[in-house]
Amino acid sequence: MLQGIFYILNNHGYSILLGLRYTIIITTASYIIGLTLGTIIALLRIYSNRWVRIALTVFVEVIRGTPMIVQLFFVYYALPELGILLDPVTASIIAISINSSVYQSEYIRSSISSIPYSQFESALSIGLTRFRTIWIVILPQAIRIAIPALANEAIYLFKYSSIAYFVTAPELMYIGKSIGSRTFLYLEVYVVLAFIYIVTSIVLTELVKIIERKYSIPGLIKSRL
Repeated sequence: MLQGIFYILNNHGYSILLGLRYTIIITTASYIIGLTLGTIIALLRIYSNRWVRIALTVFVEVIRGTPMIVQLFFVYYALPELGILLDPVTASIIAISINSSVYQSEYIRSSISSIPYSQFESALSIGLTRFRTIWIVILPQAIRIAIPALANEAIYLFKYSSIAYFVTAPELMYIGKSIGSRTFLYLEVYVVLAFIYIVTSIVLTELVKIIERKYSIPGLIKSRL
């Protein structure tokens, strides 16, 4: 087995690194887009009118209630029927971003709800507009409170990105499957991929701990990692 692993690393290491590159691209893009959309959704669900809140609640429940792979297939296979053609990587980023956004919106929404409403009223009383109160008083605190959950979401997305394999995006799992089909060393290939996922997840976890210690609110957040 070790001989097969060394063979894979020696002869297909570059291809695996390219797959890792696409995995990181999909993960990073999906997380940033998901966080942006999630923040907007959370704010609108709290501070907008009743009909917007109802519409966004339905959207959140639909996304949470359907498997991510169904959402990916819809983006990749159904949108072309409407004239929207997407390459596998772009389709994967869109689907994963939408899925992640609803979960991140819940993290942020619960964090905003934990902030005393008296802070909102106090900011208004000293002359801040509603928008500036949300932007410079409420949201920064909410993000810091949500750091553990948001950071864990980044780690989850790194692993969830493997779902892009189903639409032939050239990420780690797809590259691994291609190498396995050429060499028939499936076990060895997947051992290598598992090692990469584990090491990368450990590194991300340590980075998350550093970020959490640096930006958490003392006395309010206890590490959940």
